[in-house]
Amino acid sequence: MQQPAVPELAHTTTRPIHWLATAAALAAVVAASGFLQPGAATAAQPGAEAPRTTAHAVAPPDPAAVRFPLNCGPVKAVVQQKASGDLDGDGRPETVAVVHCDAGSGTPPDGIYVLTQPRGAGPRIVATLVDPKDSFSVSAFAVRHAAVTATLDGYSSDAVPRYRPDVHDKAEWQWKGGAFVRTAQAAASSV
Repeated sequence: MQQPAVPELAHTTTRPIHWLATAAALAAVVAASGFLQPGAATAAQPGAEAPRTTAHAVAPPDPAAVRFPLNCGPVKAVVQQKASGDLDGDGRPETVAVVHCDAGSGTPPDGIYVLTQPRGAGPRIVATLVDPKDSFSVSAFAVRHAAVTATLDGYSSDAVPRYRPDVHDKAEWQWKGGAFVRTAQAAASSV
């Protein structure tokens, strides 16, 4: 038997412990890189103004802190949808909430309420855009470009089953002259 010209070196033979040590070192580097992140980019174009930010961002009003004017009997009022935006141009966000009684079954009518939160006070309702007494359900809802839009589903008569609305109306409200004004009212379509 012939001897190798160079003796076998212990560090040139891989063993499972070597792979385990390599994997552990790699995992440590990946984990450390998750904690060490660069700061936000702050480069600006020459001559450009720095963006203006307010010292204290104002949180939109929380609908959970408001008692809605619904007579729900033994069940609670539920905020089905909500969206926020500066609707009146004062620099403070309002919240618009779609609320109904938690009936458990059926299609309870919705109300659409606008909430504001004055400085140093709790949130409060400042406008009712849709009253639940009008028996509408809200199937689409958004706050965009200082306007509230909604698709209202209703019933042409008491004979129409409450699970199948046959009147569909698109509505939009904007703040004008100190009040929310319905600015778009498509003709109600019956199905």
